[in-house]
Amino acid sequence: MGIELYSCPPSAPARMVLLLAKHMDIPLDVKNLDLLNQEQLKPEFVAINPQHTVPTMVDDGFVLTESRAMLMYLANKYGKDESLYPKDPQKRAIVDMRLFFDISTLYIKFGEAHYPVMFQKVKPDPEKMAKVDEVLAYVELFLKDGYIAGSELTIADFSMAVILSTIEACEYDMSKFTKTTEYLEKCKTTMKGWDEANQAGAEMFGQWYKGALAALDA
Repeated sequence: MGIELYSCPPSAPARMVLLLAKHMDIPLDVKNLDLLNQEQLKPEFVAINPQHTVPTMVDDGFVLTESRAMLMYLANKYGKDESLYPKDPQKRAIVDMRLFFDISTLYIKFGEAHYPVMFQKVKPDPEKMAKVDEVLAYVELFLKDGYIAGSELTIADFSMAVILSTIEACEYDMSKFTKTTEYLEKCKTTMKGWDEANQAGAEMFGQWYKGALAALDA
């Protein structure tokens, strides 16, 4: 049985898994769920993932429901070498640290600033937007050696670049974060399948956000 991935194109966590799999040439059976129509609440999906979240991965009966854990799993099980997820304890710890920063800080601050506009129909909060700037300043420091966790491409890049591209698609002003914007351009040519696995979904999310913003200004 192949690897099944329950996904949704605008979902950044789902896209990071799709992008890594595409880059590693791992075939996936992608099953897109329409979250707005609550397909994630269907009993057959809740039976697989009681949290009814995407992405959800099923590999020959083994279920994972957290995107960054999926990145670790794919690199551990299917990586041809250890370049994407080093086995050296200190190098791996840096990769893990960046993954945890992404899920606990970058992704959270992005969501706190943007999701209320989309789901609660309120105008952007300047203080929350300022927090995104604060976090992007940390990302600039991470990129001093070229990639998120050092001088080589790792799974931490697939996690964070997808979130950064989503922020960019929302037309967030990133002009002062020059390392970040240069890094994103590099990722677009370095990561196999960027346009198909990530950019299309990021733009879909961006259009959704910008439409919600325009409606507030109408």
